[in-house]
Amino acid sequence: MLTVLLGLTGAVVYGAADFLGGLAARRARAVRVVAAAAAVGLLPLLAGVPVVGAGFSGQAVLAGVAAGGSGSVAVLLLYRALAVGPMSVLSPLTAVFAAVTPVVVALVRGTVLSVPASVALVVAVVAVVLVAAVRDTSGARVTVTGVVTAAVAGCGFGGIVLAYDAVPADAGVASLLVARVVQTVVLGAAVVVVALRRTGGPAAPGTTAHPGRSAAVTTRWSRWSRWSRWSRSSRWSRRAVVAVVACGLLDALANACIQAALHVGTDDATLPVVSVLNALYPVGTVVLAGVVLRERLTGVQWTGIALAFAASVGLALA
Repeated sequence: MLTVLLGLTGAVVYGAADFLGGLAARRARAVRVVAAAAAVGLLPLLAGVPVVGAGFSGQAVLAGVAAGGSGSVAVLLLYRALAVGPMSVLSPLTAVFAAVTPVVVALVRGTVLSVPASVALVVAVVAVVLVAAVRDTSGARVTVTGVVTAAVAGCGFGGIVLAYDAVPADAGVASLLVARVVQTVVLGAAVVVVALRRTGGPAAPGTTAHPGRSAAVTTRWSRWSRWSRWSRSSRWSRRAVVAVVACGLLDALANACIQAALHVGTDDATLPVVSVLNALYPVGTVVLAGVVLRERLTGVQWTGIALAFAASVGLALA
């Protein structure tokens, strides 16, 4: 029961974090939002060190690196997938692979699920697909590249759960901290790459070589001028900053809930159960969008929410 409650809490908090991140991404580039939120997420984890401790053993560090690397790659691949294909297809596909990957790993390890638990897990996966289904008016076509990229991104999200499942019992927030540092570095590097691509064109008009400057200095000054203009054009509003901060705090809390859910139970079914519950995070996102932004949920999404509730009850009773 506690495993299910923590897993559901993590999913709902994840959904809230994604909702806030989506709001911020309306006013700033998504990759910058994710990178900033990752950095903000370090704060509550550092505050948790005196409370729950942090044992930086080799296994804890490796698990944290795996979680951070897997999550960072998954986010970047998801952006790539949604840029080349229809969101209505690739978003649910990513969610399904995120849910199923740890389940498959658990079954390969020899985990045996009861019939009620198996049925509940299947219903939960169906719920994930229905809730994640969105309208897509872009006219984008499904391509092999988009499908493969979305599937690999989903496996990456599933890899986060697998990594936290491997965290030692006495690690505390050590692995969470390591994962967050890795995410901050990787996503921060992605922000720099995107910025350099946007500012890497020809020198701006009026940027000419100074008689007393070498060619290298002039080139560096030209790049800095373009970087400054790009930065000024990308300044965030106060609302975007608040949304990013809240997103980072909630995302860190969600990760802590998922790690706790994985280690509070001793049942072999804990990994697949937490994995599928974690993939229900779109429920929190779409519900908040309906309440806050007055977005109308489709009948398909309402069906998915109902199935998610039924699956959660079933897993709690199984």
